[in-house]
Amino acid sequence: MKKIALIACAAVLALGMGTASAGGADLYAAKGCAGCHGVDAQTPIPGQPYPKLAGQNADYALAQMKDIKSGARANGQSAAMKGVVTAVSDAEMKEIADWLSTL
Repeated sequence: MKKIALIACAAVLALGMGTASAGGADLYAAKGCAGCHGVDAQTPIPGQPYPKLAGQNADYALAQMKDIKSGARANGQSAAMKGVVTAVSDAEMKEIADWLSTL
């Protein structure tokens, strides 16, 4: 019985108990970022003023997302993005920003 309990605990830890968040690339896709900024974060919707995000400095990208979410930034396309970032936690924003900086 102890072996089964140990195996079960190891399995739960290996799976992160369901609390481990997805990587930045997965979050970028799941949160809808690709819809405007492109799947590769380099090819925004043609004819729209959405920025290319690939290669952005992580701290800068995170600050922009947080400012849009809080309302501190309300220029350009931030109104369109505010609805999206309200469903993204600060930790998720950081993972997305860190991933974007690696592209």
